[in-house]
Amino acid sequence: MLNEVLNHLKPADNEVYIDMTFGAGGHTQKILKSCNCKIITLDRDPNAYERAQKLSDKYPNRITPLLGRFSELPALLKEKGIKQSSVDGILFDFGCSSMQLDNGERGFSISKNGLLDMRMDAGRDPNQITAREVLATANEQELYKIFKVYGEEKKAAKIAQTIIQARYMIKNIDTTKELVEVVDSCCPNEFRLDKLQRPQSNATKVFQALRIFVNNELNELNYGMVLAKYYLKLNGRLVTICFHSLEDTIVKRHIAGNIVNESANPVPLRYLNPLIVQDKDTINQFLDTPWKALNKHVDIPTDDEIASNPRSRSARLRAAIKIK
Repeated sequence: MLNEVLNHLKPADNEVYIDMTFGAGGHTQKILKSCNCKIITLDRDPNAYERAQKLSDKYPNRITPLLGRFSELPALLKEKGIKQSSVDGILFDFGCSSMQLDNGERGFSISKNGLLDMRMDAGRDPNQITAREVLATANEQELYKIFKVYGEEKKAAKIAQTIIQARYMIKNIDTTKELVEVVDSCCPNEFRLDKLQRPQSNATKVFQALRIFVNNELNELNYGMVLAKYYLKLNGRLVTICFHSLEDTIVKRHIAGNIVNESANPVPLRYLNPLIVQDKDTINQFLDTPWKALNKHVDIPTDDEIASNPRSRSARLRAAIKIK
């Protein structure tokens, strides 16, 4: 969704932007070509950081590559002398990058066999647990919660139970192929479709759940949204691209102001308290937000983009301006 990103971000000469999820650098390069601006690139993956460093040689004095998670960004920006309320635009493209999915050794891919790693930091933090270690140490109830909450997997209980049985009777689940086979055994004769009615692996949601858990993605995402509020200038622009409902819900509630103690409210506002829905002042207080949404509904990829890049099919873009 390169064109949609540019339309909402509106890059201009002499402005400063942060690409919070550099990945392969597609968005950064598009922005740099559109005007004479500067970009701070952030990514937690050392491979992406190396790409950003190489790209900075191509665009001298215009790219500042940073290696770290969203939660590490304040310290990284302080080192570079970047203060709050000094950035003109911030872009998030959440989820896995194609580089991570295409490398079977990283353990993200359902179609490529490899050890179940799934760490986006690629071992940068030696204390970070791998997906393989989660499956080998979590109990049945913990696995059920991971699959149900982070993957919204309807057969979470059966899959968790089967993994525990395999662990005690056969062996630990170590590879992506083994995990896919375990999930398939829990879904006999089942043919799943995604929201666009395209064929989907039975293991897709389980892989998503493990990846989110291993990388603490939702907490990082929530903190990233908080940072965007503090680092953007007044009238600065925020653009986010999400790939599933858990991510999109957090973004949507931050923009709407439905947050509690800097975190997206886990409960939709209309269910928060049935006694306050008639109290307009209270509702306005709950909905007090520094953001003005630029698109009433999410932008989705065109049919042509989905045809050329099937991984974009579930992308959902939201954009907002910081108004206070």
